[in-house]
Amino acid sequence: MAGLTGPRAPWRVHAALPRSAANGPGTRYVIWSQGCALGCSGCFNPETHSADGTSRRTTAGEMAADVLAGAAHLEGVTLTGGEPLEQPAAIAAFCAEVKARSGLGVIVLTGFTRREIESDPARAAAVADADLVIAGRYSERLRVARGLRGSSNKEYWMRTDRYGPDDLAAVPELEITITGGTLTITGMGAPGRELG
Repeated sequence: MAGLTGPRAPWRVHAALPRSAANGPGTRYVIWSQGCALGCSGCFNPETHSADGTSRRTTAGEMAADVLAGAAHLEGVTLTGGEPLEQPAAIAAFCAEVKARSGLGVIVLTGFTRREIESDPARAAAVADADLVIAGRYSERLRVARGLRGSSNKEYWMRTDRYGPDDLAAVPELEITITGGTLTITGMGAPGRELG
């Protein structure tokens, strides 16, 4: 199953939030991938680091169907983690499906640098349909926690002109939601930590 591509590509998902205002411009569907080997000090999501941690095993096609079912009420989708680019086949297939079947914008938050993405064909394919990639390791020492950047060294890689600096500056720093008795805190503004 590990070699599957396209909509059947397997994807370990830590969590999904169908409506968020703190993970990119407008109302967004947010997906946190499970697994990250980068180990950035101070990361807000250490529970997403283990590849075998608490996750839902799904496919790129199933996640795309979930997103597309509510697309009329969304501006876009944000992929974060964990590290989404450690599952590049699923991310590539998901982004291609969402772009082909909707007008949704796609943002990918990653700890990989732009150079690391461009030099790896699988990672480059994963972001081919993204409008914006926010790239680079989180640095606790350079924490800014706004504009979707946890730290100032993280690069905005505008792959289309869909989003600009003003759009990112307007994103709320923190969001708290309660759904079905579950409290979710998301955004870049958690004290001393990076979300996503």
